[in-house]
Amino acid sequence: MNANAADHQPKQSQSSTKHTPISKGLTMSNITIFGAGNIGSAVAGIAVKSGASVQVIDRNPDKAAAAAEGVTGAKFGEAAISGDIVVLALPFPAYDEVLAAYSDQLAGKTVVDVANPIDFTTFDLALPESAKSAAEYVAAKLPNSKVVKGFNTTFAATLATGENDGAPTVVQLASDDEDAKKAVAAFIEGAGLKTVDAGPLKRAQYLEGYGALQIILGVTEQTPWTGGFKVVK
Repeated sequence: MNANAADHQPKQSQSSTKHTPISKGLTMSNITIFGAGNIGSAVAGIAVKSGASVQVIDRNPDKAAAAAEGVTGAKFGEAAISGDIVVLALPFPAYDEVLAAYSDQLAGKTVVDVANPIDFTTFDLALPESAKSAAEYVAAKLPNSKVVKGFNTTFAATLATGENDGAPTVVQLASDDEDAKKAVAAFIEGAGLKTVDAGPLKRAQYLEGYGALQIILGVTEQTPWTGGFKVVK
């Protein structure tokens, strides 16, 4: 699902199925992804397929380089961010270290938060005091960045294949910055997936609850990790 649960799932290969992109000409040429787990690898594959130049940063640079064919691997704490869009494909508890190490470089960037901040002992949402969502927490920490919530309402397998139950996987996005949201949607749609606009960043609260429920159903084997909730248009 998200970076908190998906690393327990087997990696899925990219689907060869092609779909017509909804947004053309908006894909940013450089995307950086923190994390080379299942979600990070799936998003890296999407970004490469969209035609972007992709950097993956991980503590293990070899794992980063193997995240998807065509990416550039880099070591956390040593590499500079090359992307205009930066995806935090990490468990929420790992965010603070990334924000501390790279806050200056993240200024002016579009930062995509994928976390579902769950306490896996209770399956309740677990956020710092006063924080309403992981995305709003990141936005408060990075006032000079454009934060987008995304990729947290889909399992890693459906991101990697680009399909969910025979239809293109749909990524739900929320942000207060319309241009940033469109840029993220463009690279997702450029890879053949689809997006829906969930509205302003405060809607991340709803998306994280949605994501948490889907994870709970996956853990209790009521929803397959290769499927999950499907948005039908």
